[in-house]
Amino acid sequence: MKSMYDCYELSNGMKIPCIGFGTYNAKGGDNYEIIGTAISAGYRYFDTASLYQTERVLGKAIKDSKIDRKDFFIVSKLWFDEMGYESAKEACRNTLNRLGTNYLDMYLIHWPKQAEDDNNWKELQKETWTALEELYDEGIVRGIGLSNFLPHHVDNILSFARIRPVADQLEFHPGYIQHAAVSYCKKNDIRVQAWSPLGRGALLDNPVIVSFAEKYEVTPSQICLRFCIQNDVIPLVKSSSIERMIENTDIFGFEISNEDMHIIESMPQTGWSGEHPDFAIPKARSNPNQ
Repeated sequence: MKSMYDCYELSNGMKIPCIGFGTYNAKGGDNYEIIGTAISAGYRYFDTASLYQTERVLGKAIKDSKIDRKDFFIVSKLWFDEMGYESAKEACRNTLNRLGTNYLDMYLIHWPKQAEDDNNWKELQKETWTALEELYDEGIVRGIGLSNFLPHHVDNILSFARIRPVADQLEFHPGYIQHAAVSYCKKNDIRVQAWSPLGRGALLDNPVIVSFAEKYEVTPSQICLRFCIQNDVIPLVKSSSIERMIENTDIFGFEISNEDMHIIESMPQTGWSGEHPDFAIPKARSNPNQ
């Protein structure tokens, strides 16, 4: 990867940019401006979800940019309260309506289970995945995938999938590299994307990361994002200022040495969100219809 416009090839032959812009916690009028600024800064890969309540804002910003829809790569996700065959179909229709587009570049199941004691999760995943496969067949989505699925969750999908998942979004950053899940995805040709690549900001003053930022004469965020790139993981970045947006894409002019990569990979757990798809499942939305 030499620039933010370079792409990986997914298992279905589709091209995906090596950096995406995340829209979590970006809702409301001001965030229309943030997304518009991100478009001006050059971002074309945008990640949203029904949970985030940013689909309408993103759709309006893309429309107002006057840039062709085909030049964007748009990903959205259905939340666990939208799982099931008919529910997933309806969720996708609602997402398309909010975005104002007739197709998605990628559509993901956001979370593998509805509750820690959900004994029906395997069957619910099967119903949901069948719906996504049909959306793929119809050309409504160009690729289908997963988010927060660990190896045993993906195993379930692969046991019945007619169309294999092309991607899995995982919490991934220095201090939380999820080695088992990332290795499993790579072995099965599933592209890993990193949400919270800066550890929700906890890494920006971490002594290890700061020391490497000083060594390579870059910022701590650039170290974290370059770490993702060198692991062939797509970082989903967020920022509200154009200066930081540009900074987050300026990560191709240096390379972290193998020794330093190993040091970062060996860091103790740092910046973990506290969410886990089996043991720390987020609560359902208070208003799932927004």
